[in-house]
Amino acid sequence: MVFKELLGKNIEIEISGGNFYSGILVDSGLDILVLYVGRSDRFFYIPTVHIQRVKEAKVDQNSVVYEPPLEKPLESESQTISFRGILTNAKGRFVEVYVTGNKSIHGYLTSIMNNHFVFYSPIYKTVFISMDHVKWLIPYPEHSSPYSINNQTLPAAPASIPLARSFEDQCKKLENQLVVIDGGDSSEKIGLLQKVWNNQLTLITAERDIVYRNLEHVKTIHFA
Repeated sequence: MVFKELLGKNIEIEISGGNFYSGILVDSGLDILVLYVGRSDRFFYIPTVHIQRVKEAKVDQNSVVYEPPLEKPLESESQTISFRGILTNAKGRFVEVYVTGNKSIHGYLTSIMNNHFVFYSPIYKTVFISMDHVKWLIPYPEHSSPYSINNQTLPAAPASIPLARSFEDQCKKLENQLVVIDGGDSSEKIGLLQKVWNNQLTLITAERDIVYRNLEHVKTIHFA
């Protein structure tokens, strides 16, 4: 088990993008670890592929000590947790997912494919998220929902969209549609998806510029 010697200890983690988190390491697998952050009473499920650095944190004697709950919100059916296993157990449950930029996405997983998953957000509706770019996932407390929305107002099965096993094939199904890439953090990531081929995509922006993108660096995509 990775980081086994740090289980139960306060640690500091640096993940890609210069993000730092500290808390108690409560579980660890080959490709994911679970951090309990007491001051917000939340569990962070962090894929190890994005972890830059981990070290035991120094705890001040006067600092508040937070004891993690005995049960984690997402458990694994096997003895060793895995990223895919956690995604499977999170299906249908409200979670917060951080992928890129300065904002995360709130909603729930509806389908898990080979290298991406389908996510329903009350704000962005159906979003396709590459597994390779997920920095962390935080489950909502049971019986709670984002934006305090009544669960009855959310679709149990979002609008049917043809699904594909791979992220590239999924993007191909969005050809000739207006799409938003990575949450639209740039005007060059919003436009008409003209073509997807050979792990690249062509996007026509509102200014009619043609932008070519490497699909490996596309984190999320959804209809505009």
